[in-house]
Amino acid sequence: MPKRQPHLIVNRRQVLQRLAIAAITLSGGYILYEYQPWLNYDQQVQNTWKSLNQESVVSAQMREIIHSATLAASGHNTQPWLFAIKENTIEIHPDYTRRLPIVDPRDRELWISLGCALENLLIAARASGYAPEVTYPDPADFIHVRLTPDTAQTSPLLAAIHLRQNTRSAYDGQTIKSDALKQVQSVLLEPGVVVRFILNPQELNTVVEYVDRGNQSQFANRAFIDELTTWIRFNQKEALATLDGLYSPCSGNPQVPRWLGKMVVGGTKPQQQADADAKKLRSSPGVVVIASESDNKSAWVRTGQVYERLALQMTAVEIKSAFLNQPIEVAALRGQFQSAIDLGNALPQLLIRFGYGKSMPQSLRRSVEQVLI
Repeated sequence: MPKRQPHLIVNRRQVLQRLAIAAITLSGGYILYEYQPWLNYDQQVQNTWKSLNQESVVSAQMREIIHSATLAASGHNTQPWLFAIKENTIEIHPDYTRRLPIVDPRDRELWISLGCALENLLIAARASGYAPEVTYPDPADFIHVRLTPDTAQTSPLLAAIHLRQNTRSAYDGQTIKSDALKQVQSVLLEPGVVVRFILNPQELNTVVEYVDRGNQSQFANRAFIDELTTWIRFNQKEALATLDGLYSPCSGNPQVPRWLGKMVVGGTKPQQQADADAKKLRSSPGVVVIASESDNKSAWVRTGQVYERLALQMTAVEIKSAFLNQPIEVAALRGQFQSAIDLGNALPQLLIRFGYGKSMPQSLRRSVEQVLI
């Protein structure tokens, strides 16, 4: 057997050493790039979620009301809303440049998001001394809120607006305290909207099955993956540049360069995603389905209002929640899911899991000035 040449061994060692140095340099350079002092995500979060007191062309009161509205939930944190302030009124308009044509081709979830913003706006308006009157968007293409001066009525949910988050991590599996559950289940509904709480393990297994099937369908769809990655902010530089989207650490994932994040998400197998969401769902002691008798813009807005009330009430009693809407977003599964969980004629609009868990980083929002017409 011939002897190895010493100089070949040295060369290989040198190559490995150089590759290691290059990897460390690249990693260090990326970390330094992402964590520059002027890229302070935590500071921007504080600026996003705290009450406002800055100078503005809009009156401080109107600005605070609209700011509260912008802290609402929205699909993929797209923030698909625009606000117009007129004499004694605020209008909430859809921003169709922020629609999700693959996951939400009918703009159903877009209008639900506007309903979430409306609910926050109403809570803030009442606390500011107004009696709001809502005109819903059928047949118009916006929500009209007339504001009449009145005695201020502060809701216990007002403080929760600044704390609510869609907590996408696994929960601890503990049963919800009975008093807290009663408060959540007693939330006022909107006309034509119903809720169905599912706490029974057998029924939860049915929900797991449909979430699994939804994931299998969505993650086998390249267009869905492409749309999703468009709205993921893989690092704080991206999040701070856009002030929207799904920031990776908010879901418990590390910050990475976009090219690497796209490669990971694009390479996710449908069963991998199904297993990950099944694990999160099984860590949740319950889910709630919000359904409606109609399937039009007004029903979607009212659905968003009910969801926001539930989410704020859960926040007030320290319950975490997160969307798992796959069985509703996949058109072929929606009717089957409706029957499987005995909703009767009510059409499922949202599926939310809930439980106890740790808070995650909060997402960002665009400023009031950026969403004003």
